[in-house]
Amino acid sequence: MTSTVTMPLWVLLLLLAFAAVTFASHFLFPSVRWFFRRRLERAVARLNARLTRPIEPFKLARRSDMIQRLVYHPDVTRAIVAYAAKNHVREDVAFEKARDYAREIVPSFSAFAYFSFGTRVANWLANLLYDVRNDPRNAAIIEGIDKDATMIFIMNHRSNMDYVLVTTLAAQSSALSYAVGEWARVWPLSSLIKAMGAYFIRRRGRGGLYRTVLARYVQMATTGGVTQAIFPEGGLTVDGKVKTAKLGLLSYLVEGWKPGGRDVVFVPIAINYDRVLEDRILIAAGARGDRRFNARASVVLASFLRIMWQQMRGRFGRFGTAAVVFAQPVRLSDYGTAPRLGDLGRDLMGRIEAAMPVVYVPVVAHLLQGSDRPMDEAALAAGAAQMVEASGATMPREDDAACEVARACTVLAERQAIIAVPGGWQTVPGGKSLLNYYANSIAHFLPHSDDEDAVLHDAAAAPQISATARS
Repeated sequence: MTSTVTMPLWVLLLLLAFAAVTFASHFLFPSVRWFFRRRLERAVARLNARLTRPIEPFKLARRSDMIQRLVYHPDVTRAIVAYAAKNHVREDVAFEKARDYAREIVPSFSAFAYFSFGTRVANWLANLLYDVRNDPRNAAIIEGIDKDATMIFIMNHRSNMDYVLVTTLAAQSSALSYAVGEWARVWPLSSLIKAMGAYFIRRRGRGGLYRTVLARYVQMATTGGVTQAIFPEGGLTVDGKVKTAKLGLLSYLVEGWKPGGRDVVFVPIAINYDRVLEDRILIAAGARGDRRFNARASVVLASFLRIMWQQMRGRFGRFGTAAVVFAQPVRLSDYGTAPRLGDLGRDLMGRIEAAMPVVYVPVVAHLLQGSDRPMDEAALAAGAAQMVEASGATMPREDDAACEVARACTVLAERQAIIAVPGGWQTVPGGKSLLNYYANSIAHFLPHSDDEDAVLHDAAAAPQISATARS
């Protein structure tokens, strides 16, 4: 026991290294994790004190624990057995496939990343690019929802800025969990998005096993009270119109809901812009008939750097208005014990259409594309007022109509969609697709055929109009 052992120096160093790793993993790291966990719990407690809807424990659970709960759920276990039998593989191979799906879907939410970084960046970016207009009733709608219910935001999808706008507006009430597509599964963006609480959805190549894992995660999050945000159209609109709902995620929510349990409340949200950043990319995709959005990362980065350079020199002007309106919420329990999915989808999208904020670029685009002669700004302002009055739609807030029409005309002229001529503004041949894209966002409000011609005629004859926008 006391005899001397001789060994090479490299062996001694190797033994010391193993001893250090063992000490750190068994004694040091657990203590450090406990220290930071306690600090995080205290920080979350302070954060919950100011949020309208505190962060649910499910969202703060360890990611590894949620993955285990997910893959061992009876529904997923049955799907694993079915997958193994169908594809003639061992069940342990199918199990690892399900675990891979779970790792891909389950987020790694960080309250620090979301509230200290994500919401601040979202607020800065939204107000840098747009004049953000939030309907004054939005906050009251959120406050009126039962605190014990799970809140689901249902939104139309016009731009990737939708994520930024709604994150900004919801920051004082809760942390949102977004369903995002495969476009975000690139490093390092994927890690940041997962830390923000989002979960990925594959839109192609989905099998029964994948759908079961995804459905069970959505149902677990809903039962756990996690506030979620869903784009039921399934992707960005390529023609500017509000599309019918794709019922995939909605079906998971409905199937997982049990009468008498935690209620689910859907909040329809309508979003509209004077300028959609991806408009020409979306129009080109629609013209081709595919959904391949050819936006290179280098082009996006160059555009961002150009905006920042203009901002530093004081020469950057915002892209106009971005308006967000919350419609009246829909309680799933109001649909009875067996909700009809199709009716729910139509109801939600109908409420989004009815709440769509009317901003001036779409209005001016509609008036000019429907006129066979130039229109001056006074006529456009008169036409805008008449359209709003006839449709019953509302502007996001009161404005000087003449100033807003002048700004909208400037925006469209910079996009080379219209041109100034003697007598006012008129459409250029290459700008018709852009005007149509923006006009489509409010097309469901507007008159047609003979009624439309009457509005345009009256608008052209009217000399001027005062600010008449309603809020």
